[in-house]
Order: sequence, then C-alpha cells, then structure tokens
Amino acid sequence: MIAIPRPQSSQVSFPDKDITEPVSFSSQAISSHKAPTPTNDGRYLLVSPYDEQDHLLDLQTVDTANQLLATALVHLQCQREDYATAPYIDIFNWQEVFHAVQQLVTANNYNWKEQSFYIVVFRSQIPPTTIYEDLGLLDKAAHAEATRSGGFLKYWFGSPDESGRNLATCVWRSLHDARIGSVGEAHRLAAGAARKLYTEWHIERLRLTIKDAATDWEISQWVD
Repeated sequence: MIAIPRPQSSQVSFPDKDITEPVSFSSQAISSHKAPTPTNDGRYLLVSPYDEQDHLLDLQTVDTANQLLATALVHLQCQREDYATAPYIDIFNWQEVFHAVQQLVTANNYNWKEQSFYIVVFRSQIPPTTIYEDLGLLDKAAHAEATRSGGFLKYWFGSPDESGRNLATCVWRSLHDARIGSVGEAHRLAAGAARKLYTEWHIERLRLTIKDAATDWEISQWVD
C-alpha cells in the first residue's frame, strides 16, 4: 500500500459518501463473471489478496457505478510474466474487466455516465538483503487502513522477479480518496520502509475512464 500518493497537506476533509444499497450481483446478472463475495448477504466484496473482514470493500459505502466497477475488477488477472517492467496497459486483462462492467450495467439496467477512476502503479526493486515478509506485514496494515478511509476498489500485487523487481497497483474511486487513504500511521510506516528496504521505486498515476453507457474505455496518464 505504499503505492498511494501522499497529499500536499495533512489537513484533509472527509467528503459525505454517496450511500446506496448494493446492486444485484446474481449469477444471471453477470453471466460467467460471477463475483465471489465472502458474506452471504453480498454486502462485502473481496478486492485484494487479504480476505479478513477489515480488508473487504463494504459495497454500501460506494455508489452504484463504483459497485459495478469493483465487482468487475474481481476478475482482474495478470497476463504476463514480465509484469514488473511491462507497459501497464498490457499487464492485465482489461478488456475482460470492461466486458464484465458492460454485463453488469445491462443486467442492472443502470444508466452509466462517463466517469474516471484513479489508478496508482507502484514499481519497485528490492535487494537480496530485504526480508520480504517484513514488507508484507507493513503492506497489510496499510491496506486495512486505506480500506477504512473509503473508495478503495481494488488492490493487486505480484512477487519479485529474479532481479527483485515487482509491481503493485490499486484502483480508487478518486484521487481525493487516494490522498485520504495515505495520511494514516500505517501508511507512513510503509512509506518510510520503502526508502530503506527498496533499491529503487517509482509511482505512475493513471486515469481509467469508462464512457457513457459503458460503450468504451481507456487508460491514460493522470493529469491534475
């Protein structure tokens, strides 16, 4: 979770959340894209490698569009062994994710308006002396903290390759949500560890835009 950008100021106001009832995610609604949920009522969605309760997305805390995208992102899969260095657009099965969004929009009769979401890409390299399990503990704590902040729709990370290079990525409802998620103590600890335990690291900021009626999508550089 050290892939979250640090805000310009520590003074962050929490916005009023758009609270809605979760949409229907039945097997008929999403065909082969049935989204696994760890609770019988379907309120919570597994959106990261961490399956404990405090890591799950509460669908009642985000609006319908974000519910649909988060559910489609359950199917995000890495397609390349060289994901640590490959162009981001080529790493994951984005076309399948977008197809799942289209199915959900149609099944729920939802009037999708063009909307953009914030993607963070964290590329890194660790030396052989770094104990990866220690980084994992810091990452897990930061993820739970970010989940509590709201608007955190997806988190994925790989394993270091032979040269220690790796990639982690997350999708947020907005840049504002990502900034809120980066001000906690757990994130500060993880960010501090990055400076000591990584040989190098850098962040890419991207924009995922889904067009009106979910007819098309694109991933581009984020420009403030």
